[in-house]
Amino acid sequence: MTLFFAIKYLHLIGAAVLLGTGAGIAFFMLLAHRTGEPAIVAGVARIVVVADFLFTASAVVVQPVTGALLAWLDGYSLGEGWVVLSILLYLFTGAFWLPVVWMQIRIRDLAIAAARGGERLPAAYYRLFRTWFAFGFPAFAAVLGIFWLMMTRPSIDALSF
Repeated sequence: MTLFFAIKYLHLIGAAVLLGTGAGIAFFMLLAHRTGEPAIVAGVARIVVVADFLFTASAVVVQPVTGALLAWLDGYSLGEGWVVLSILLYLFTGAFWLPVVWMQIRIRDLAIAAARGGERLPAAYYRLFRTWFAFGFPAFAAVLGIFWLMMTRPSIDALSF
């Protein structure tokens, strides 16, 4: 196995983890939310927070490192158009993901408090959930865009530096 292949493998695993964990978290949070049951939402949100820190955060660190190494090893400049656009989309995704992490923690805490008190989920939970859900669409679209850029490596001269 070559160094290039090993790094590419790690990069692809990281990409799969980002896409898969993001989609899985959204799916399970949505299903828990639909029950309206504070204990279910609290339980799922606990797992989601751990998964996001364990899997997503790890992949978030691995992706730029392996991506930069791959570009260097394959002779691409980090200033090449498709690479620049990938980096911009990655930063765009991060701008949505960082607040989502805080929202998931807050959603978890609100659901735990409601479950412990035998109460319904508060209005603050529903507002936060709607925002959390809305943040997923642009972030997910950006990740899909990055996948497309990585696969096609289009010539985008206007973004070249």
